[in-house]
Amino acid sequence: MRCVFVVVLLLLAGCGTVPKNTRNACAVFEQRDGLFNNWRRAAYAAEREYGVPVPVLMATIYTESGFQHNARPPRTKLFGFIPWTRVSSAYGYSQALDGTWARYQSETGRWTARRTDFADAVRFIAWYHNQSHQQNGIALNDPYRLYIAYYHGHGGYARGNWSQTAQTGAKRASGMATLYAQQLRGCGS
Repeated sequence: MRCVFVVVLLLLAGCGTVPKNTRNACAVFEQRDGLFNNWRRAAYAAEREYGVPVPVLMATIYTESGFQHNARPPRTKLFGFIPWTRVSSAYGYSQALDGTWARYQSETGRWTARRTDFADAVRFIAWYHNQSHQQNGIALNDPYRLYIAYYHGHGGYARGNWSQTAQTGAKRASGMATLYAQQLRGCGS
């Protein structure tokens, strides 16, 4: 019994850590493809369900949270030094906002989905990118424009008032998607 408890603790300890070498999709998958926690399987399932390529999904997570399961935006400071409120409700791998996450749960029926679970987060991102494709006509393999719509929302994308921060993030996501695609071709995914 004690041995089973130790094994379960070791499995859970690995769930919350950031993978080493997040700039290498093959390495990320190798580190997270265990019995209970298979990121590769989750990413490819999301790709099959929503049509968004795995490199685009992984690049979105890389850009949004750096693969930190509990990532949040920084707190503002009251009087310049007292930690105060956060600038948004973004949370988890996907950095999904509370309202957008609730809409996803409602529209997909995935009421138990959590933003801190990789499989749930990657499926959410695929769903959101697919919504961007349907509403704004963005190609599912266009990481730059998909990221802009992810950052500013579908309405913000349509209005075309894209911030420099969003464009910088979109360039980063696009570059990572290209790198991840090259890597995944070579690692037998």
